[in-house]
Amino acid sequence: MKRLFLIVLVPIFASAQKQDLRTVFEKGDGNQSATYAETIAFYNRLDESFETVSMQTGLPTDSGKPLHLVVFDPDKKFIQKDSPKTVILINNGIHAGEPDGIDATMMLFRDLATGKIKAPKNVLIAAIPVYNIGGALNRNSTTRVNQDGPEAYGFRGNARNYDLNRDFIKSDTKNTIAFADFFHKLNPDIFIDNHVSDGADYQYILSYGMTQHNKLGKLGEFMTQQLLPAVVADLKKKKTESTPYVDVWEGTPDSKGFAQFDDAPRYSTGYTSLFNTIGFIVETHMLKKFAPRVKATYDFNLSVIEFADKNAAKIKSSRLESEKMYEAGSPYPISWTLDSAKVSKIEFLGYEGSYRKSDVTTGDRLFYDRTKPYKKQIPFYGEYKPVKQIVVPQAYVIPQGWHNAISVLLANDVKGKRIQNDTVIEVESYRIADYKTGTEAYEGHYPHNSTSVTKSIRNVNFNAGDYIFTTDQQAVKYLLETLEPEAGDSFFNWNFFDAVLQQKEWYSDYVFEDLAAEILRKNPALQSELDQKRKSDAAFAKNPEAQLYWVYTHSVYYEKAHLQYPVYRILK
Repeated sequence: MKRLFLIVLVPIFASAQKQDLRTVFEKGDGNQSATYAETIAFYNRLDESFETVSMQTGLPTDSGKPLHLVVFDPDKKFIQKDSPKTVILINNGIHAGEPDGIDATMMLFRDLATGKIKAPKNVLIAAIPVYNIGGALNRNSTTRVNQDGPEAYGFRGNARNYDLNRDFIKSDTKNTIAFADFFHKLNPDIFIDNHVSDGADYQYILSYGMTQHNKLGKLGEFMTQQLLPAVVADLKKKKTESTPYVDVWEGTPDSKGFAQFDDAPRYSTGYTSLFNTIGFIVETHMLKKFAPRVKATYDFNLSVIEFADKNAAKIKSSRLESEKMYEAGSPYPISWTLDSAKVSKIEFLGYEGSYRKSDVTTGDRLFYDRTKPYKKQIPFYGEYKPVKQIVVPQAYVIPQGWHNAISVLLANDVKGKRIQNDTVIEVESYRIADYKTGTEAYEGHYPHNSTSVTKSIRNVNFNAGDYIFTTDQQAVKYLLETLEPEAGDSFFNWNFFDAVLQQKEWYSDYVFEDLAAEILRKNPALQSELDQKRKSDAAFAKNPEAQLYWVYTHSVYYEKAHLQYPVYRILK
């Protein structure tokens, strides 16, 4: 038995020794990034050479090519839904013109497989080699106009020109559906999304965004009080200074300070937080050279892995606590705002900024003077507070005809069941009272905002085959964020239910006039309400068409489907 074991292993080890496992980045002069084909070929070589590495093929993306997942596991068990280990998922190339993570992760997995880095005992590490495959195939040297290297890179938009880091909650692209499939099979405890920043100039090579901790309860406290300080300190030991993501687009960082980025569920870390996964966005600085950016990305990911290996039990227990935060009958915040009363001071390494006459325009331009670096204490706003809350229902009911919304829920591992027989259920019903709509296209939509609803309790007929989604499940926050129309990234605001905003039936004025008069004669209270509205609303009083329409909307002839939100709540 031992002889057979050696016979099998020796060729595998020998083939790994013979292969050149240097990356494109390592073979060049520090300014080359691997193409999509080179990246996938590299991971295939790792898969073939090491039993601890598994390359997995997933669902297709908009490019026509499938998404891949590479997993490093010394125990060779790889994907497990409820792994006892801390599971870390690294995402690369969501914006394919920001390839630092693509090259850094290739080296990281190679170093883990070869033993250059000691394999963690309590961590399973997975990575998406290139998420935006269509963007990576659209290779060029010009679209990242402010970025210093590499010499060639991909494009921000995917094969259908979607920004994938705006698509997580709405799932318009095949990329997002493929990502969700891997994400929910892994159920990661920590998620890292590797990027390159735009914006202000400063001394740091690396900044980090993260899940808004106020949305994660005990897990958020653990992230900000233990995980993040340890990672920042470890980066310092590795000679990499870091700072929170510098979200400054007007003025300079030291003029007013800056706030933590509010990662709504359309963004990667906002999405992962809905499943109580700690999320980090690594942002290396666009004006720094490519080679040190790749190293900083490598170091950040490794620091998180090393912390997770030592604190696996704490991460798991904190996550379990956060999963118990919201149950039927409890309040849930659907809107947040910056808490400007809670401000801290952070040490910031910047460059002095000033304004000077532009050589191009008739105005002034911002100029950062790199000969004048500074170290200052500046304001940082890291706390958010709820603005609006709803009460968590026991369940949502969605008629099966709204398959566009249902299919996205199911693709995101939301558990539902179908009603077996036609039935009447007492539900809380919403009507859309008001909303605004954007005037410019945004990621394939004209999204709504400032949505408000009115509520009523009704008995509603549902058909066999309609769906019930209970809130007693891990995806409760995803359900609430998508199905509560007043939530900023709700399915309603992303136009899933726009058909209810249009009336399908109408009337001829000259015919309805006689019927309207009869309606008012038979209903003195309605006549009184109309008279009062004419007295209080001068514009209405001068608009006969509006008055007739008002009577129509207050009659039995007005269609019930207009402005009726087609998702219903079963209360506790």
